[in-house]
Amino acid sequence: MHITLEYKSMSKIVFSVSELNQSSQKLLEEHFPAVWVEGEISNLIKPASGHLYFSLKDPKAQIRCAFFRFQARSLKFELRNGLLIQVLAKVSLYPDRGDYQLIIEQIEMAGDGLLRKAYEELVAKLTKEGLFEEQQKKPLPRLPSCIGIVTSPTGAAIRDILSVLKRRFPQIPIIVYPTKVQGAEAAAEIVNALSLANQHRATDVLILARGGGSLEDLWPFNEEIVARAIYQSAIPIVSGIGHEIDFTIADFVADRRAPTPSAAAELVTPDQQHWLQQFSLFEGQLTHEIIKYLQHQAQRIDWLLKHLRHPGQALEYQRQQLTMCENRLILSIQQFLKEKETALKNALRTLETISPLATLDRGYAIVFRQDDGQIVRSINNTAPGDLLDIQFKDGKVSAQRTTQKTS
Repeated sequence: MHITLEYKSMSKIVFSVSELNQSSQKLLEEHFPAVWVEGEISNLIKPASGHLYFSLKDPKAQIRCAFFRFQARSLKFELRNGLLIQVLAKVSLYPDRGDYQLIIEQIEMAGDGLLRKAYEELVAKLTKEGLFEEQQKKPLPRLPSCIGIVTSPTGAAIRDILSVLKRRFPQIPIIVYPTKVQGAEAAAEIVNALSLANQHRATDVLILARGGGSLEDLWPFNEEIVARAIYQSAIPIVSGIGHEIDFTIADFVADRRAPTPSAAAELVTPDQQHWLQQFSLFEGQLTHEIIKYLQHQAQRIDWLLKHLRHPGQALEYQRQQLTMCENRLILSIQQFLKEKETALKNALRTLETISPLATLDRGYAIVFRQDDGQIVRSINNTAPGDLLDIQFKDGKVSAQRTTQKTS
């Protein structure tokens, strides 16, 4: 848009301040149509008149705005400093002060503001339906037979989770259900992964996780379809999404919420060393109670011997027999407990040998296709030119298939 002002060169035109401001106002209002402007609210003022005054700013500039009462009544959300909004406004000038300003006709939320509004509306809806009720939560198994992980196979979250599981109880098998955790397709993939895990029923607890990010990054975990899939899961779900300060709708629906992916792994696994210590403690307590009982019986026999004049020799013989039985019983119990401890350790070693983590430790690797993140179990699942990721126990490399299949 070009505005041309023509002046006669032969005459001198002098404006008063008010005339200049009024002319500028007229030019702005006549030559600028209503425009949409996006910015952040600052210096918000709410006088008793009901009009709203504030500045709209971005990192480089700001402009004054006026939103008059009769239009502000239709506003469906409360304005506050720092809120990112989009306004439909006319460009104008306040002649009394010469301030360049926007006369606002309509306001809408923008960016995170829109997401926050959608988040709050869905929280209210699901709360009313009872999806967050504590009595709906399923208990977690004390010792899982298999743990499922729903997350990206290439993110930091999976590495943190596997590290914790290996440290705490490496014998428990793990199944990873790979999915996107960010972007437009992520919510549907998360729902599919949860559905697949429930169809397989190979796990008795699931970890739903991803690393930190902005509200937009975490948005798939605020989608209604994800919330309902978590609620409908027959397998208990522990959420470990973002950082400790991040809360998503998935956290509210999940059976347990952990502040981080690592903390989620801590929640679903017992500490192997702690369990072994408990077994040793129970062994000592049981042995102590048995000895205490036998000693009490021995004292009772001694008391009976003192109060019986005869047949003393028979009682003495019985006392000796009881002492021998006591010693044999103690030895038998100790041997029995040692055998059970050995059997438990052997079982733990057996579990460790079949663990996916142990497989990687023995030099094997897992191959993924780069385009969809699927595990490659056969050469027939690849074609020449396919890009592959090869996961070792301590890292990952990329490769490309260059040859035809050989017979």
